[in-house]
Amino acid sequence: MLQPYRDQFNAHFTTAAYEDLLARLDHLARTHIEFRVAETPCFFPASLMDELSQTGAALTHQLLDNPAYMQASEQCVPAQYRMPNENPQPNFMTVDFGLTRNPDGTLIPKLVELQAFPSIFGYQDMLARQYIETYNLDPALTWHLGGLNSESYWQLLSKVILNHHDPENVILLEIDPGNQKTLPDFHLYEDKLGIATVDITTLIKRGNRLFYPRNGREVPIHRIYNRAIVDELERKNIQLPFDYRDPLDVEWAGHPNWYFRISKFSLPYLDHPSVPKAVFLDDWYAGRNLSGLPEDRNQLLLKPLYSFAGKGIQFAPTDADLNAIPSSDRNLYLLQERVSFAPVIQTPHGPTQAEIRIMYLWPDGGALQPAISLVRLGRGLMMGVDHNRNHLWVGGSAALSPPK
Repeated sequence: MLQPYRDQFNAHFTTAAYEDLLARLDHLARTHIEFRVAETPCFFPASLMDELSQTGAALTHQLLDNPAYMQASEQCVPAQYRMPNENPQPNFMTVDFGLTRNPDGTLIPKLVELQAFPSIFGYQDMLARQYIETYNLDPALTWHLGGLNSESYWQLLSKVILNHHDPENVILLEIDPGNQKTLPDFHLYEDKLGIATVDITTLIKRGNRLFYPRNGREVPIHRIYNRAIVDELERKNIQLPFDYRDPLDVEWAGHPNWYFRISKFSLPYLDHPSVPKAVFLDDWYAGRNLSGLPEDRNQLLLKPLYSFAGKGIQFAPTDADLNAIPSSDRNLYLLQERVSFAPVIQTPHGPTQAEIRIMYLWPDGGALQPAISLVRLGRGLMMGVDHNRNHLWVGGSAALSPPK
């Protein structure tokens, strides 16, 4: 988008430089990057990134400051996973925007979804830096948000994840972490913060305390950086060594309840020009809250509230698709106005769509802080990297901005 950066990058791009980028990423992450890395970073004006950061923060506070929403969202946490000692606010927020066009051609961001769950904070910082270093881009380009720089970014990330605990007593908790595509991100926390990555099935529970095995010892856990998603626990029928309902003597960086409380479930409660119309499927059947929802099914999406990586999303759902969902489960689905992304990134393979994720950190007792962004480039219906495997100049990318 931003000139002259876009044209200059395209003109000087070489496959050799891209292969060098991939090799550097693998080396720094101590593993092979399994998902597709886009050939190009994205060049966005700082004003756009500030606008997105402010909008995402406004939407987050709109939810947390709404007593009716907070009461409703508490009920959406499944009883068997409702954990006590919930933090008063989520430590992590991600807000995804698609870039769309108004009828007059001007660009306008539209909310795709928001989630109170960590994203790849470590990996994104490395990726942005490597785009600049590998391609010899302008070193003045920035990728942190909210006035942060490389040093203050990791200081804030350390504050949120460690909360002043000894790194040995803080773990990153995941399901089968060695086989997750986000393993590169995990390795960066290990290297930068000194914490261990632990498989959730290997935890040891003694009384109301948790421990993890390390070099023949049982190490007490004081704080958990939670990356385990309940969807995957259910899908894989994993038996845990503890119960989510147990009154455990441990702190959570990313309390599990927030994964449910701020999610796709939030969309019908938001009121903002950037938010597409959305209704719960049971409301749609009852004829409630339909004002502004497109009648054309081609302009609608059917989304399960709790899924991961785009699983279960249906475009232009038919009557058969909707009727196939049992009436008792209709409250677990959304009908949402489809966001039509504008192809705004000029590449040698044609204009490409961009989805921008603003990633926030919220330290205990502190304020919500935009920290960094993530960009997905795609030319298909879905923007996730898994849905663009057969294309070039698509995949995970980073947003770079010139200094203000």
